[in-house]
Parts: sequence; structure tokens; C-alpha cells
Amino acid sequence: MGIAWVFPGQGSQKVGMATGVLDLPGAAERFRAASDLLGRDLLAICAGEAGEGSADQPTDLNDTRNTQPALFVIESLLVDALKDQGRTATLVAGHSLGELVGLYAAGVFGASTGLGLMKARSELMAAAGGGAMTAVMGFERAELDDLVAGTAGVVVANDNSSAQVVLSGTPEAVAAVAGQLRCKRAIPLAVSGAFHSPFMAEAAAAFSQALEAVPFADATIPVLSNTDPTPETAGAALKSRLRSQMTTGVRWRETMERFSADSIGTAVEIGPGNVLSGLIKRSCDGIGTAQVASAADLGL
Repeated sequence: MGIAWVFPGQGSQKVGMATGVLDLPGAAERFRAASDLLGRDLLAICAGEAGEGSADQPTDLNDTRNTQPALFVIESLLVDALKDQGRTATLVAGHSLGELVGLYAAGVFGASTGLGLMKARSELMAAAGGGAMTAVMGFERAELDDLVAGTAGVVVANDNSSAQVVLSGTPEAVAAVAGQLRCKRAIPLAVSGAFHSPFMAEAAAAFSQALEAVPFADATIPVLSNTDPTPETAGAALKSRLRSQMTTGVRWRETMERFSADSIGTAVEIGPGNVLSGLIKRSCDGIGTAQVASAADLGL
């Protein structure tokens, strides 16, 4: 039975999440490099100690421009520690920004490249305002699909499981579908834009340009991408998939189905929280889960 490493995305962050990784080798250097790149103290932001900031220099951890680099630093440090212990995976997959950590874990690019891409991605996504996202739980898939197909301006952004999706689009269209859908819960999300939808086209085009100059090596571990959850190792193909990620949905339900098809026995969630572990537990019979969020989880 194989092992999958999975990497959570935005929404898993919490103040204090960096504390458990500060004793890992290279932690101080990587946080310093990220802070120098961003122009603000990322470690202080993770600790909730960075002050009020400004529009150009946000200090709120929940600001997309801070959340994404912070999660990349923490998750990449945990990857390095796992590899130092001689551990590896059969497959890697990440949810939204977690896909970039998966690419790092698979050796497609290094930490400095990953930080640069995360800075560009987070700034472009934060600037693409005007949309809305709502999570819906406990629904009939056919009814959801019919409502989305019949409503202009809304798509399924995150297909997380058979019982949980996130809608994305114009505020009016998202509210219309969520209001008509018979579901257990509908929760509007505190986001700045309609992520993973066609409304991110301008941001996606700019990010695609940023990717042009970035070399992608072939992966040492097969990667399941958000836009195409089939195992891939070719660097050019993985870059092409990442180009489309901002405007297409996160196909996590199909990613989990792939775990079962590829005889994954354990999924290890690397990073803060246990959102992905919870989805896997509820969706994948016979697949165990584990969480690695700190040096203590590694026995260090």
C-alpha cells in the first residue's frame, strides 16, 4: 500500500502555526528569505505580532498575500524534515496553493522559486476582487449540477467531496444557487474574489507570464494536479496544468478517488489543520490518515 502526501491550502492557517516548525533545520533562514521577499516580517505575522500594517503592507495572517507565502514556508519546511528522515511518498497532491507545495515536494522547483511564485500568485489573486464564494454541504449532486448549469456567473470552484463543494462567481449568482439548493448548510466565505473561476482570467494570464521564465524539472514523485488529478511527472505538463489552476476548479473529490484507484493506504496531511484528512476519512474507505504539522509530529 502506498503513501500520499497531501498539502492544505488557504483556510487552514491559524495564528501561532509557525511555532512548531521553528526548531526545524533552515526554518529561520526560510522565514527570513520570505520576509525579505515580501518586505514584511512573515514570522511576526504568523504569531499575530506584526501590528496594523497598511493596504500595501498587510499584517493580517488571513490576508491572501500573507496566507499563501506563510503556508508555503511551513509546509515546505515539514517536507524537508520528512525527507531528512528518509521518508518519501507514492503520490503528492495539494489543495489550491497546496499544489505548489506538492510540486516543491516532488523536486519540480526549489524553495526560493516556490516563494517567488507564491508571492506573485497571492498578489494577483488578492487584486482580483469583485467576486464571492460560498461553501455548501449536504446536497443532491444532480440538483447542484442543474442549478449551476442554469445560472450564468457561477461555477463549482472546489469539488471537495460528494457532500461538500465551494461555489464561486458573482455575488448575485452565487447567492442565487446557494439560496435555491436544498442543502444542510451554505456558508459564505471571507475571500476577496471569485477564486478558481473564469473571473480569475486576468490574474491567471499574468501568473502564466510569470511562469514563462521559471524552469520546471521533471517530478521525482507523481503529482496529482487540481486541474487534472492523474499522476504526472513531466515538468512541462505540470507547468501547463498549473497555468490553468486559477480559472478552473479544484477537483479534490476525483483526487481522493485516485488514491483508492492507486492503492494508497495512508494519506499524510502536511501542514496546519486536518481539513483534508477529514475529507479523506469520510470519503475513502480503507485509507488511513496522519497529520504532520510540527517538529513534534516528526519525533523531533
